[in-house]
Amino acid sequence: MRKTLIAATVLAVAPLSAHAQNMQYEGFYVGAVGGLNWLLNNSTTTNFSVNGGALGSAAANLSFDTGWAAGGMIGYDFVGPRVELEGMYRENTGTINFGGFGSTGLTARNIAAMGNVLYDFNAGGVIVPYIGAGAGVAFTQVGVGNQSSNSTQFAYQGILGVGWNVDPQFRVNLEGRYFGTTNPNYNFSGFVGGNFVSGGGNYSNSNFSVMASLQLRFGAPAAAPPPPPPQPAAPSFMVFFDWDRSNLSQQALNTIKQAANAYKTKGNARITATGHTDTSGPEAYNMALSLRRANSVKDALVRDGVPATAISVIGRGEAGLLVQTPDGVREPQNRRVEIVIQ
Repeated sequence: MRKTLIAATVLAVAPLSAHAQNMQYEGFYVGAVGGLNWLLNNSTTTNFSVNGGALGSAAANLSFDTGWAAGGMIGYDFVGPRVELEGMYRENTGTINFGGFGSTGLTARNIAAMGNVLYDFNAGGVIVPYIGAGAGVAFTQVGVGNQSSNSTQFAYQGILGVGWNVDPQFRVNLEGRYFGTTNPNYNFSGFVGGNFVSGGGNYSNSNFSVMASLQLRFGAPAAAPPPPPPQPAAPSFMVFFDWDRSNLSQQALNTIKQAANAYKTKGNARITATGHTDTSGPEAYNMALSLRRANSVKDALVRDGVPATAISVIGRGEAGLLVQTPDGVREPQNRRVEIVIQ
């Protein structure tokens, strides 16, 4: 019983395994990705001056709205591990509040170039969970009021997602990401709450994103060409003989007439008449008898309108038995002539 259950399990899983292996192949891929981005609110200490007065410091609260992200990647799939280079743009708008001095709008932008390493847990399957991590460089820009600040920061990210292999060429992914950088600086100057405020600080650049991506893969093998159409079998007919006879029965003559008609409809063709005997009698005698039978068929074909030049006769004696018998057996099925039209 146990062996039966194991065998049934193997048979059930085998088609799934074969299907899984056909959904993902080693090779390059390219893709586009986009989604929503949330830049975490944070507070930071800001050095500033008010109306040209002495420098001071105060807490500044940065709050961000839901933003967006878009980018693309090029990668190589090892069917399990994957590596890729990715470019991504993120943008969030929000507000910076300078305590009692008022607030003003701000915009945070990140352009990141990342190298990612990912791992597919069900590589080759239809549904493929995966995890990944990346590191690279981010070019950040923060616009506060009328002033923008640019800086270059170290960037890192973690990725958790699930993919759908539509077929070996196309894959759709849905994933969540954490993206962060070392703290970018910002500078500002302008009127805030009726005061001219200038200064600067830095903020924590921590992002959570929900992304969808479409990938085009180049590793799938080319589809096999369709098999050639089956060649039609050459028309063939068979006539049988009494023991030790080469004369034709009425049934044999009817069959030969059918063969002659088939030749005429085919047009330019050749006919081969191959004679056979059973295993009774001497071998040399049977060889001559098979040839006489083949010639009897040829003569009948000629009478039915087939040119003699289109007919070849062959005698095979006891060779090529239709029914395998020992020597000396009078088997009626072996006493025959095969007519093949080509």
